[in-house]
Amino acid sequence: MFAIIIFLVVLSFLVLVHELGHYVAARIFGVKAEEFGYGFPPRALGFVKEQGKWKRVGVRDQKTYASTIWSINWLPLGGFVRLKGEQGERAHDADSFLAKGVVPRIVILAAGVTMNWVLAAVIFIIAFMIGVPVQTDQLPPGAIIRDERVQITNIIPDSAAAKAGMAAGDFLISLNNVPITRVSDAQSRLKADTEGGTPIRISFAQGEEIKTVTIKPEYVESLKRPGLGVALADTGIVRFPWHRAILQGVSSTWMYTKLIIGGLYGLLRDLIVQQKVTTDVSGPVGIAVMTGRIARQGWWSLAQFTALLSLNLAVINFLPIPALDGGRAIFVFIESLRRRRTSPRFEALTHQFGFFALLLLIAIVTVHDLRQYGGVILRGLGQIIGL
Repeated sequence: MFAIIIFLVVLSFLVLVHELGHYVAARIFGVKAEEFGYGFPPRALGFVKEQGKWKRVGVRDQKTYASTIWSINWLPLGGFVRLKGEQGERAHDADSFLAKGVVPRIVILAAGVTMNWVLAAVIFIIAFMIGVPVQTDQLPPGAIIRDERVQITNIIPDSAAAKAGMAAGDFLISLNNVPITRVSDAQSRLKADTEGGTPIRISFAQGEEIKTVTIKPEYVESLKRPGLGVALADTGIVRFPWHRAILQGVSSTWMYTKLIIGGLYGLLRDLIVQQKVTTDVSGPVGIAVMTGRIARQGWWSLAQFTALLSLNLAVINFLPIPALDGGRAIFVFIESLRRRRTSPRFEALTHQFGFFALLLLIAIVTVHDLRQYGGVILRGLGQIIGL
């Protein structure tokens, strides 16, 4: 239940930010927004300003108002903005979307993904101003570090450390009662003990709990020598002065955008060349499960995940696929080349086909998610109903 609530909050926030971009750009170019809604219809509650006073708009009220209807809808999965003329109606009205030129329409269509990029950059900028836990090697100039610790970044399965209950994400505190603050200190102390096969008394932090275990190094096949089977990294809380935080936030946004585009390219390449998907793909169910897990890791993990989801939403939404913003922009671009409008009926049918194809893809991925996370979901439902 916790995962579902957090997922709905994050998704709704991202979609509302996206739609706000469309709304603001439309109003700048004089396009009327007939309705701005949280969630998807059917409408639960709506208000509109008429003759200087706010009026409630009923569920079945289909009247056209001079101002924007602000609504709350029953399906809490984001939101929408309905622009006048977007579906081809009243194309000759001055405040219609279709009455505007090529450039204003492309700007309005691109404003949603732009807002998602801006949101991700703002999240990273604020995080770098406040301070975030990261690895401290190869930091850019100007970084201010505090609370330096040695973190376990990876555990070899069935190794001595894994058998002792250590896990990736844990923090080393001491080795044989000697405090450890740097990886170099840990490595020098571990080297002599592992080569001699001497048991090592290790204290480490696992979440809020401090644990102490005695581990005897075992032969690690991948290392071709005795060892604990752990990978370590120097970490700390890193922040930057505000001007460097802006640069670092924008740089991180650009870096993650390139990684997402590269991942999509690899996914499509494998699908076309090998006729199979070699990358793990998650749909709404999988993302909901991951959101719940990440939320439990702390505010920075959830904020970073939200920023990455925002960038994914931006990149995917501007792909040249019918029903998405990118597909609509392609029609506007083709119109500019042909110097005449595409048939509204043909465009509407194309977007409908694209929409149903996307729904089919989501359904397929959701079945995959249910197979992978079905046990997690059933346990969560059991907790909700008290089983």
